[in-house]
Amino acid sequence: MSETSHPQVVAGSPVLQAFARAPGAFYLLAIMGIALTIWTPGFFTAANLTNVALQVAVLTIVALGMTLVILTEGIDLSLGPVLGLCGVSAALLVSQGHPLPLAIGAALGIGVCFGLLNGTLVAVAGMPPFIVTLGAFGIAQSVATVLTGGDSVTNLPPFFRWFNDGVFLSLPVPIWATAAVFGATWLLLYRTKFGRYVFAIGGNRRALVLSGTRVQIYHVAVYAYAGLLAGVASFIMTARMNAAHPTIGVGIEFDAIAAVILGGTSFEKGRGGIAGTVVGALAVGVLRNGLNLLGVGTEWQVAIVGIVIISAVGLDSLRRLNA
Repeated sequence: MSETSHPQVVAGSPVLQAFARAPGAFYLLAIMGIALTIWTPGFFTAANLTNVALQVAVLTIVALGMTLVILTEGIDLSLGPVLGLCGVSAALLVSQGHPLPLAIGAALGIGVCFGLLNGTLVAVAGMPPFIVTLGAFGIAQSVATVLTGGDSVTNLPPFFRWFNDGVFLSLPVPIWATAAVFGATWLLLYRTKFGRYVFAIGGNRRALVLSGTRVQIYHVAVYAYAGLLAGVASFIMTARMNAAHPTIGVGIEFDAIAAVILGGTSFEKGRGGIAGTVVGALAVGVLRNGLNLLGVGTEWQVAIVGIVIISAVGLDSLRRLNA
């Protein structure tokens, strides 16, 4: 084998090609895992890794819904406050003695209603997603504040803690919930007509319209599904805090967008998928956990996450240009 042919063999290696196509979150997660294991002895322990997994559960569920929205070239800034409103509604109902199924139905219904509102204004009325969901952000947070008077909802019944503390077949309930949501989202996105249309809405909406497909229905359904998942995540977050607060979810939409983008999903042309989103959510979760272990204040963490996002997206853009 000549020296000139050797690089071609290496470049054509399936393993190296897979690494070249891997999203920035994969490299970020690997680098942070190694660095934090060296710098913070408490990082690579069973207790801390379990804590990271439980913290990432809520983010992953929200980010999976955000992935579908971004695949349609949209964005949903309201998912954090909607999550908070769902949690507040469920907490108020159970704390007043109403049955748990009613609380679950109310929270999920609120999430879906906000998704339907956002989707209708975006897909049917043609309004910009940023403006629509920013408005929904304010509405959800205001309603939650009015319902609670700005205070936390406490005195939750002990059974509500099951959504965070419960264990089934040796695994915590939040892990099962995340796996179930991932499985359902995977089936929807890769095994149904709905999923094909999600990619097409972002990739080639005009062709979909010309084919006679009722694009608006599927587009609205994407936002409704994202709202539904925000409702699901609200139970885990509320149970973990053992209280509900109007602002408990504010900011998670930022981390969800970060997870989706780090996971390789693009705002253009319907490129990406949910596997990368899970890696992206893990990367964001590990980053925040590492910053906490290193004693970095919360006021700096958002800025650092933002810098990491810009850097990762910039490197991915350069990699695609040189590919």
